[in-house]
Amino acid sequence: MDISEKNFEATIEQVLLNGLSKGKKMPPSVETIFVPGGYRKRSLADYNRSLCLDTDVVLEFIYATQPQEWEKLKAQHGADVKAKFLHRLAAEITKRGTLDVLRKGIKDSGCKFQLAYFKPASGLNEETKKLYAANQFSIVRQLHYSEKTEQSLDLVLFLNGIPIITAELKNPLTGQTVENAINQYRNDRDPRETLFAFGRCLAHFAVDPDLVYMTTHLQGVKTRFLPYNKGRNGGAGNPPSALGFATAYLWEQTWSKDGLLDLIQNFIQVVEEENDKGKKTGKLSLIFPRYHQLDCVRRIVADCRKNGTGLRYLIQHSAGSGKSNSIAWLAHQLSSLHDAQEKRVFDSIIVITDRRILDRQLQRTVRAFEQTLGIVENIDTTSRQLKQALEDGKTIIVTTLQKFPVISKDMGEMPGKRFAVIIDEAHSSQSGETSKGWKSVLSVKSLEKEEGDEEEAEDLEDKINEEAKKRGRLPNVSTFAFTATPKPKTMELFGVKRDDGKFEPFSLYTMRQAIEERFILDVLQNYTTYKAYWSLLKKIKDDPRYERKKAYAMLRSFVDHHEATIRKKVKIMVDHFMNQSMNRIGGKSKAMIVCRSRPQAVLYKRLVDAYLKTKGWPFKALVAFSGTVKYKGAEYTETGMNSTPAEKIGDTHTADAFKRDEYRFLIVANKFQTGFDQPLLHTMYVDKKLGGVNAVQTLSRLNRNCPNKEETVVLDFANEADEIQKAFAPYYDRTLLSEGTDPNLLYDLQTKLGDFHIYTCSEIDAFAAVWFDPKATQEKLHSCLQPAVDRYEAVGEDDKKQFRSLLGDFVRLYAFLSQVVTFTDPDLEKLYIYGKMLLRKLPLKRDQLPVEIQQNIDMDSYRVQQTSSGQIKLDRGTKELEPITGGNIFQLPPDEIEALSQILKALNERFGTDFSEEDKVFIQQLEEKLAGDAALDASVKVNVEENARLTFDHVANDKIQEMIETNFKFYKQITDDEAFGKCLLDWLFERYKRREKGAA
Repeated sequence: MDISEKNFEATIEQVLLNGLSKGKKMPPSVETIFVPGGYRKRSLADYNRSLCLDTDVVLEFIYATQPQEWEKLKAQHGADVKAKFLHRLAAEITKRGTLDVLRKGIKDSGCKFQLAYFKPASGLNEETKKLYAANQFSIVRQLHYSEKTEQSLDLVLFLNGIPIITAELKNPLTGQTVENAINQYRNDRDPRETLFAFGRCLAHFAVDPDLVYMTTHLQGVKTRFLPYNKGRNGGAGNPPSALGFATAYLWEQTWSKDGLLDLIQNFIQVVEEENDKGKKTGKLSLIFPRYHQLDCVRRIVADCRKNGTGLRYLIQHSAGSGKSNSIAWLAHQLSSLHDAQEKRVFDSIIVITDRRILDRQLQRTVRAFEQTLGIVENIDTTSRQLKQALEDGKTIIVTTLQKFPVISKDMGEMPGKRFAVIIDEAHSSQSGETSKGWKSVLSVKSLEKEEGDEEEAEDLEDKINEEAKKRGRLPNVSTFAFTATPKPKTMELFGVKRDDGKFEPFSLYTMRQAIEERFILDVLQNYTTYKAYWSLLKKIKDDPRYERKKAYAMLRSFVDHHEATIRKKVKIMVDHFMNQSMNRIGGKSKAMIVCRSRPQAVLYKRLVDAYLKTKGWPFKALVAFSGTVKYKGAEYTETGMNSTPAEKIGDTHTADAFKRDEYRFLIVANKFQTGFDQPLLHTMYVDKKLGGVNAVQTLSRLNRNCPNKEETVVLDFANEADEIQKAFAPYYDRTLLSEGTDPNLLYDLQTKLGDFHIYTCSEIDAFAAVWFDPKATQEKLHSCLQPAVDRYEAVGEDDKKQFRSLLGDFVRLYAFLSQVVTFTDPDLEKLYIYGKMLLRKLPLKRDQLPVEIQQNIDMDSYRVQQTSSGQIKLDRGTKELEPITGGNIFQLPPDEIEALSQILKALNERFGTDFSEEDKVFIQQLEEKLAGDAALDASVKVNVEENARLTFDHVANDKIQEMIETNFKFYKQITDDEAFGKCLLDWLFERYKRREKGAA
């Protein structure tokens, strides 16, 4: 059997030339759209390297489709017509890009030529159908593309003689995988070659029988390849195929003639980036849809063509799915959709978003995809403008939810109109009256309310869904709801009913797949509750390697939500950020503080500002909330709190201001908990109860990816880990890290790894020396790692598997713990850096999905990032709590151990408390815990009274902290009132001494 790469290459070529083998059928969803085959086989000799064209095919296409125009051009140029035309074409492609030339053609000496013909919206024009059929697709294997070298590409696909797709193919059976193809593009394909220039080819694919990755822009080692896979069991990868290769969809569907022409006509876009104010920046990017986007839009369009209006579609695509692009593609394709009778399916496409400020990005995206000027109408002013747009039959209207209620009656007077309503973020935060108004306009059932007040939001959602059920479906309206987090009732209203009676989305791109494909980060990876944080710091309190006293002293006492408590929380949050998070993402990381109310946000803003000023740190905080807040007799607004004498920051510009480097903290109350996109957000501090969809939406603010962002961190003061896990379960079944992580596990793993003798300590030291040397080269890093790779290759498969697993455990555990506590053990830090890079260099078995492809940035960038770590020296001085010693002690009678009821009575009289006899249980339990502590007993026996008292206070405070749930009121009194707590400890210490003396 031939298992060579050439055989794999030939199999693909055979399908492109001749279609599917006998007996093999396409999946039903695409069977009527794609018919594989019909390519021409061309040879290397047919390719003109200097022009980057198959010149004979170009001319054949022109002769066949535009003979009269060619005769006109011949009259102009005479015998030189071919050469001049081909040079003109090559020059236009260089200047404008292949996509623009294929779509718009070129002009030469007063003659206009089309270089491709696309499928018409309707099939009424026989001439356009014939021209579409005249497009010529061809394939060249082992294309030698360079005038300087004889390097070759495995496959190149051409449309009418113009190269549009390149591919490198690998076969794991010969020891080569998709990763090798990616490395070949990055390291062996010079982006300065004409064929690899930006915009010359539409995409470059790395392919093996199991996985596909692609890019639109080769940039050497920095080239970013994206997965182009269907997904497998809710995660990354591709489902296995019983009929052939798992990646056969690529050449059977995506590369089919109709498939590529549809991509060129309707999907691929060259977009000029804009800044936040909508101004062009001059930077271009070429957008090629990911597989789930292409599949979603194509299936919806096919369903609408077949079934017409009156249906609902739920598109559950995770954050990081490219939702704005998917909406833009869908809107434009629905705008020109015709049914089998060649009648237009929709009169108007209405794109709705409820994010008044944030919808501008969506508006710009939809307009950027506009190929015919005037199709898209952005409604930014009045409802009258919207009414006029509908009456005038504007094709695509992008607007906000709030403008619909005003025109309810007017919409009712347009019964003959057929609408496609695309809802951006189905969970958005419309008010009840607004929702009711716009649903009465189109009978489009809006979805969910942002859960600021959970009970009120649930009541409102019940009313919305009841109204939707009561009104039923309107035959002239189709609804397309995009959301990452549909609620059960939303799933029922908009989802597809299965045979078993359950509902599912029409299109699904899961959170798990987005995470595994590295489009978003896993926000649960480093999720720590306050209880776990405190417990972790307790576990390491006797370990001299860690800085813990300051955090321990602060964490001991806070319980409630008073100003003093929030001040302590602010201290914990800001210190944690400055010590653990500040230098992440190349020193640009930011944090969000999530508050439970607007007044609390006001207080947090004041206290964060004050603490930053006290410490002299150069960063600032912004706050985000709606309306005016009255707090302690003063009125506060977002604009007022964020503005300075030198600069006014209006509430519509808070998001823009937060992009600036000096603003590192964003304090929010409901606002910006959904729909806010800031990739530099790295850390979140949660001081608000979160549940259900609201928990997922809020925490997902962290998941956006950007260069050098490797993880996120959540420190939660208000929720339990199992509650968050329950909230995420419907969207991604993810197990949280154990709350009781023991930092000493790192030393256990370090020992186990050393026993394999894969690396030596000297090799780790040598690697670290290079890593932290700004002048070192990347080659030295590889040479430092190679000895370990060689030893790894020499051991058995079981040892390989175990070593890789343990090393991965160490890297992940260190990365997690380093977000919470500060390590001062250089050996652990060096092993972490060395281990992280070694994992990427170790050969990967085929049964492991290469998710590291997206992380495989050149090591130089990692070295620079690490070098910047820790350059800002922070004040590590600790202010310990003053030990409770003698002084104003509540004296006991000399020969009597007083009853607990008398102690409570005395405390009530002195401090004005209202403790009852029931509170004796708390003190009794506390005394039992103290009496049973062997370390305390030993300290009291061997130390002088002053030192014994220090030990007693530490142990007692620990015991009190552990008993927080048994009597919260008593605990609160102890921690809130310093004098009360001191008095109680004085009394307990005297009782303890008497008991010990009596026992002796």
